[in-house]
Amino acid sequence: MYLIGLTGGIASGKTAVASRLAEHGAIHIDADQLARAVVEPGTEGLAAIAARFGPGVIRTDGSLDRPALGAIIFSDEQARLDLNAITHPAVGRLGRQLMAEAEQRDPRAIVVYDVPLLIEASKQPGGYYDFDLVVVVEADSETRIARMVQLRGMTPEDARNRVSSQSSDAERRAVADVIIESNGSLDETLRQADELWDRVKDRGLA
Repeated sequence: MYLIGLTGGIASGKTAVASRLAEHGAIHIDADQLARAVVEPGTEGLAAIAARFGPGVIRTDGSLDRPALGAIIFSDEQARLDLNAITHPAVGRLGRQLMAEAEQRDPRAIVVYDVPLLIEASKQPGGYYDFDLVVVVEADSETRIARMVQLRGMTPEDARNRVSSQSSDAERRAVADVIIESNGSLDETLRQADELWDRVKDRGLA
C-alpha cells in the first residue's frame, strides 16, 4: 500500500483534489466522514462529547447538534482542543482499520487519506500515520473566506473564525512533500492533481 496524507485548510480545494485522485483509481478515505461515524448515537464518542459540553449539543433525537457544538469550539480554543482529544483517537482507529482492509484487498493500493486536521490530529494519541507522501492543498485566507461566504452561506466573521481555528499555512507547509496551489481556477487545481497522480501511480520514488 502507498499511503498519501492529503490535507489543507477549510475551503482550500482539498475535496476537489481528493475526488480527482479517486477518479484516477486511488482509494479515498475521508476523515470528515469518519469523524461523523465516531459520534453517531450510541457511540462512546458522542457520550464523551455530551459529558464535556453538556446536553445542549445533543438534539432531541439523540444525534449531535453540530451547529451548537461548532458555535462553542470555534470561539473557545480549549473547547476545540478538548473535542479533538475525544474525536481524533477514535477517527485514527477507524482510519487504520479501513486502510488495513484496503491493503488486504490490494497490497499495491494507493490510498488517499483526506484529513483536514492532519497537523492537529498528529498531536493527539494515536493520531499519527506513517505517510509515504504528504500533500497540502493551499489557498490564501481571503480566497478561502470568500469561498465560504459565497458557496456555503457563512458570514465573513464565521468564516474567519473557521480559518483561524485551524493550523497555519506555515505549519502545513512544514510537513508537506507536495503543495498544490489552488488560488486559481478549478481546472488549474485539477491539473496539479493529475500531475501528482502521474508521479505516484506506479508507486515510484515520489
